[in-house]
Amino acid sequence: MKKVVLLGDSIRQIGYGTKVPSLLGPGYTVWQPEDNCRFVSYLLRGIFDWSGELEGADIIHWNSGEWDICNLFGDGPFTAENEYVSQCLRVANLLLARAKKVIFATTTPVRQGHPHNDNRLIERYNALIVPQLVSKGVLINDLFAVVKEDIDGNIRADDQIHLTEKGIALCAEATVRAIHHAGQDL
Repeated sequence: MKKVVLLGDSIRQIGYGTKVPSLLGPGYTVWQPEDNCRFVSYLLRGIFDWSGELEGADIIHWNSGEWDICNLFGDGPFTAENEYVSQCLRVANLLLARAKKVIFATTTPVRQGHPHNDNRLIERYNALIVPQLVSKGVLINDLFAVVKEDIDGNIRADDQIHLTEKGIALCAEATVRAIHHAGQDL
């Protein structure tokens, strides 16, 4: 039995994380916090609180970014680029020390006109962190690319950021593929 841990913000919590456990099939158990992991720094702090649940994990899949790039006040993202990268690398190091395989899911796009999140900034943050995570041996689940194929069909119109049922299904399927791929070597 392979132990999988899912960590991440509401894109996981009310999105793909609702479907992944049932889609993985036999041979996998899944733990994920009920808590929204929010910012990468919040997720970093949570690793301490969830240390017991992380113990013995074969695969840890995580996402972070929507809260980090959010610009509520018009003065820039909550998390500066260099801080985002350094905190993601800290998270990666801690997760790599706790699991045989670690997967990072790229930050998903938002609908055009979202008042606080911008796809160009999301792409920039993804581009900054992905190569550095890959160089550490972290696998990448490119949920940005999955959702970008049909943003209006995959992202809810009411809040312009969370996944529709279609988006949830597509991201859950991509996450299951990434987990199965990671699990082949275990």
